[in-house]
Amino acid sequence: MDLQVSLKKILKKEILTSEIEFERASVIDRKLRLLVKEFPELNEERKQLRALLKNYEDKRWATAEITDRKVEESERAAQIAEDECVFLTNRKNLIKAKLKEFGLTQKDLGFILGHTSATYVSELINGINPFTLNDLIVIHSILNIELECLIPTIIPKQVQVRISDTILKIKNPKLISKAESLFSN
Repeated sequence: MDLQVSLKKILKKEILTSEIEFERASVIDRKLRLLVKEFPELNEERKQLRALLKNYEDKRWATAEITDRKVEESERAAQIAEDECVFLTNRKNLIKAKLKEFGLTQKDLGFILGHTSATYVSELINGINPFTLNDLIVIHSILNIELECLIPTIIPKQVQVRISDTILKIKNPKLISKAESLFSN
């Protein structure tokens, strides 16, 4: 989840429609709380985001019956959003450690990647703006960081279900055992 891109998508949509969207928006809100001090121009967008969060909560939790299923869905979504946040933090720390190991600055990395703005490179590393796939491949090659540490490889649950269903329809035993081992959780 890259902060600015995700924030713009959420605000453009003008509504949160699922627990995972709500949890991702909550993570963005927590990050914005800190960023607003440095970038006051983000304050208005944070207010809009907080209004969307409140609307979702009011609609989802205040007027409807709270069931075990809803609570489980909320907990799963919170875990996914937290895992995404941890991934980005770990990626940031790993890139910074490798830059230090190689005696490079963020500005140097920016030149290597073809980015001229030091601020933009900082935003990439901190997850505010998304790296391109090309950026991540270059970082992998130059700094010797495993791609799985740079690119999230977790398949979302709804995609897992679709893949499993499709594999069952194909009826290929090798694929069935592969799907069972990949998606058993």
